[in-house]
Amino acid sequence: MSTSQTSTQIPPKYLREDELSDECKKLLLTLPKERGWLISDTYNYQGFWLSPRLLQGVIACQRQFQAHDSDIILATTPKSGTTLLKALLFVLVNRVKHPVFEQNHPLLVKNPHDLVPYLELTLYVDGQVPNFSSFTTPRLLSTHLPFASLPKSVQDSRTKLVYLCRNPKDIFISMWHFANDLRLDHTDTRSIEEMFELFCKGVSVFGPFWNHVLDYWKKSIEKPNQVFFLMYEEIKKQPKIQLKRLAEFLDCPFSVEEENSRVAEEILRMCSFENLSNLEVNINGKFSTGEANKSFFRKGEVGDWKNYFTIEMSEKFNHVIEQKFQGSGLRF
Repeated sequence: MSTSQTSTQIPPKYLREDELSDECKKLLLTLPKERGWLISDTYNYQGFWLSPRLLQGVIACQRQFQAHDSDIILATTPKSGTTLLKALLFVLVNRVKHPVFEQNHPLLVKNPHDLVPYLELTLYVDGQVPNFSSFTTPRLLSTHLPFASLPKSVQDSRTKLVYLCRNPKDIFISMWHFANDLRLDHTDTRSIEEMFELFCKGVSVFGPFWNHVLDYWKKSIEKPNQVFFLMYEEIKKQPKIQLKRLAEFLDCPFSVEEENSRVAEEILRMCSFENLSNLEVNINGKFSTGEANKSFFRKGEVGDWKNYFTIEMSEKFNHVIEQKFQGSGLRF
């Protein structure tokens, strides 16, 4: 990424690397690094890759966050369908406080990422101390952190973790588009070939992808009452079934009255890609750090990778994924 600044254009906050603590700067000097997806370099910390600014947020989150047993935390790798599941979680868990048929529902005027904020990317990212006093119970939060790097208070509590997994080919294409879309004036974009090689080496934001998925997959088998593993493709194929499974895991199953009133169907309509992507807030809104809300709504389709992968890319990718997931019981 070009970091040159002109008098008329200063890079948005998410592209800046000039507000790091001395501690963070010293730590970066000791970490392995590779070419970054969005900024110049990405660094390996505790076995996963991230940018300098995110490293600062991760460390603060790990040190300071105190989990509650009633917390619900959504965990994903980037571009796994996080925006969709944040919307579903918020509407599902808050449907008593905010009935789905009310006109001024928060989901209609706020982006899902504002309603279910990231721990390390939002609440702790720039050294601020988050104020949780305005959060209602259960607190809805999200993270891209691998399981082993979650704050100790999360691992030691009865916090419920919802993990969303997606076909890595679609994740790769979505991540490549997303990173290039967020570049200043869309300059210095990364080629699909270059990013493909990095992804296959395990160099992706919060990756390697396979380590991230396998850790949560194993935990969901060990602790099925605490970690719930969902596939994006299954939500798209059987939305109502998966929504009901999620509601039961979160101890808020649908009542007979709700079934008769078709509440589940209304939740799915509200949270659909078509509805969310056409809301005013998601067309013209922006994050405080500069990212446009519309950047989080590209296609939301299953199998879009087929429009980009060559036969050779697909064969190489299949080999890598089969090798990494062998014996796990997970198939893509």
